[in-house]
Amino acid sequence: MHSLFAKADALSKEVIGAAIEVHRVLGPGLMESVYEKCLQRELELRGIKSAKQMAVRVEYKGLVFDDNLRCDLLVEECLLVELKAVETLHPVSKAQLLSYMRLLDVPIGLLINFHEALLKQGIHRLCLPGSNQAV
Repeated sequence: MHSLFAKADALSKEVIGAAIEVHRVLGPGLMESVYEKCLQRELELRGIKSAKQMAVRVEYKGLVFDDNLRCDLLVEECLLVELKAVETLHPVSKAQLLSYMRLLDVPIGLLINFHEALLKQGIHRLCLPGSNQAV
């Protein structure tokens, strides 16, 4: 099991609650950047640390570099949150989240689409393969 899985699992429930609160207050139809700022504020009010627009470092066969890859929110250094505000989620969004999770070694990620009328229909929780299994 990934050493941060239990912490990320518990935090994912807190972040989902915070996202629902943001959506309840603001509703759908705004830009992603607005939801990002408001979700970070809601997490701060709940005593949860997060970093926004953090660079994602790429390592490939000895080559290490920072490209223009940025994750939306990294919560308590163990849960990755990618936000969208789109009518239809493209399958590449989940692939992007999983790739960022692998690069950052984060066991759980949330993909949240604030464009949905009922936010729970826009929440997708992903786990790194094997991160929740005993070694």
